[in-house]
Amino acid sequence: MFHSLRIPTIALAMFALSGTAQADEEMQRIIAAAMPHMHYSCESVLEAHPGDDQVVADIVRLMAMVSLYNRQIDILALIPDEADRAGLKDDFVKELGDTCDDDPGRLLAAAVDDAVKETMDAYE
Repeated sequence: MFHSLRIPTIALAMFALSGTAQADEEMQRIIAAAMPHMHYSCESVLEAHPGDDQVVADIVRLMAMVSLYNRQIDILALIPDEADRAGLKDDFVKELGDTCDDDPGRLLAAAVDDAVKETMDAYE
């Protein structure tokens, strides 16, 4: 399901929030943008946007940024080496795909949050 979803900028979006308190204002904008999508399940987001991978990727990116912010994860501090960060997007997409394949009815925000946690735990 999500394994084939292309999220080309998820790694960049994850890095975007790696700063400190300066991100608070931007986070308020991101949270406001994510709120209308919080009702989606893994399956329903694909049903609501059939064939529109970019819209789904944008929704997932917003949710991933909220998760990183809530977990206070600073990717640049956690993974300082750029080469080590290169596989982050692929690892995240795989985790999200596995989570959504296991339970398509699961809330997408929860699946994204778990995928963020599992991905980042692998880098610690």
